[in-house]
Amino acid sequence: MNNQEKINQLISKREEAALGGGQKRIDSQHKKGKYTARERIEMVLDEGSFEEFDMFVQHRSTNLGIDKQHFLGDGVVTGHGTIDGRVVFIYAQDFTIFGGSLSETFANKICKVMDLAMKVGAPIIGINDSGGARIQEGVNSLAGYAEIFQRNIMASGVIPQISAIFGPCAGGAVYSPALTDVVIMSNETSYMFVTGPKVVKTVTGEVISTEELGGASVHATKSGVAHFRADDEDEGILLIRKTLEYLPQNNLEDPIQTECNDPIDRLDDILNSIIPENATEAYDVKDVIYTIVDNQEFLEFQRHYAKNIVTGYAKFDGMPVGIVANQPNYLAGVLDVDASRKAARFVRFCDAFNVPVLTLVDVPGFMPGSRQEHNGIITHGAKLLFAYGEATVPKITITLRKSYGGAHDVMSSKQLRGDLNYAWPTAEIAVMGPKGAVEVLEARSVSGMSIEEATKYIAEKEKEYTEKFANPYEAARYGYIDDVIEPRNTRFRIIRGLKTLSTKKDTNPPKKHSNIPL
Repeated sequence: MNNQEKINQLISKREEAALGGGQKRIDSQHKKGKYTARERIEMVLDEGSFEEFDMFVQHRSTNLGIDKQHFLGDGVVTGHGTIDGRVVFIYAQDFTIFGGSLSETFANKICKVMDLAMKVGAPIIGINDSGGARIQEGVNSLAGYAEIFQRNIMASGVIPQISAIFGPCAGGAVYSPALTDVVIMSNETSYMFVTGPKVVKTVTGEVISTEELGGASVHATKSGVAHFRADDEDEGILLIRKTLEYLPQNNLEDPIQTECNDPIDRLDDILNSIIPENATEAYDVKDVIYTIVDNQEFLEFQRHYAKNIVTGYAKFDGMPVGIVANQPNYLAGVLDVDASRKAARFVRFCDAFNVPVLTLVDVPGFMPGSRQEHNGIITHGAKLLFAYGEATVPKITITLRKSYGGAHDVMSSKQLRGDLNYAWPTAEIAVMGPKGAVEVLEARSVSGMSIEEATKYIAEKEKEYTEKFANPYEAARYGYIDDVIEPRNTRFRIIRGLKTLSTKKDTNPPKKHSNIPL
């Protein structure tokens, strides 16, 4: 075979590998509204930047007749490329080859790019579309999953890890995405569960559909597993690229500051009147967020889950910032089990990758009731408390309205190493609201009074309590609030604060690792 024939053989093999499981299966994938592995990679990465590894790898199994069928690449496409010119590593499971099932060589390919991503210090993106473990490979397939999990664990907090679920992801396979930083699912074409509907019916007798058990809607609204629920793969791919805009390449770098054409001293008069006069009336905290951030751009995380707290990324004068905000528009912004978990995870994500945290506070307290207590609100609330106290990134806290009780402490208070703690004039910082406080303090005083006398007395005491505590100045008197600011100046004060804190250094005591209350 001469040189040209060898080159022709290479070209032929590359063409064969590009077809995956063959044109028929590619057509089937398209009919389901799904792209192929290579199409997905090309869409995620900058045009022409993909460099593929292990295109010619094939499985080595001989069990149950699988040795009669081989495909180049063995069901997963791996390599590296760029997103907005920055290096990323990527793998995409290929459903057209053995249903994307994981073999020993399949796992080795993924482990190779993960190892290289760690060495280089670049994000890793995994696109999941797999029928699970390859049964013919038995324990070798299970070992392959565990090798991937171990790398997910070692990479956690070192390089950003993003998982996109664009098809099935079931059984042990779900734990790799669960170990990563961001999980994206697509409506109607993706699902995740540990055990499928057939096993559920056999074991428990429950009859449930695939979508109801583990579809994108379920994980975006009920379990909180999915950070984003995309309408389709196109939107999911855009979300991958968008998320990386706010993150550095690794934990030793800072997020990239971009140019900003939105004036830093823009005054937002609407903020001066956005808090209702009636303290029990709701408003949408996202109106505050969109007003103060650059160009009204806010990438919200877990939008459909635990809606009483808002988390996401935005920029201030081009600087990426993580935002945590109580949402008075939903359950009065109270902290419950789900909201505490959601916010704690997000704060730790920001802290791992050197993204400053802005906290907007309007919290009446923790959700009361036996259900919350029995579900561990103490432990889950402690997670958020721990996350803020552990974080060493710049932390700016602005109290918009209510900040009551233990929830005041938890929401990035000065005592949890809050760097700059501001308050609007509408802020109320106290152990509890006026009504509850008076009921506790004056219960004995009103005993024996007539209803009219008691009502008048309670009203006077509530007014007295409101004047004393329903303002930010008592906290400011002790230095727990650094300044009371005019709402319309909020954007400018945040940006100036971030610039001041840009060289901040904070450390935690030497330790193997903390024992966060899980």
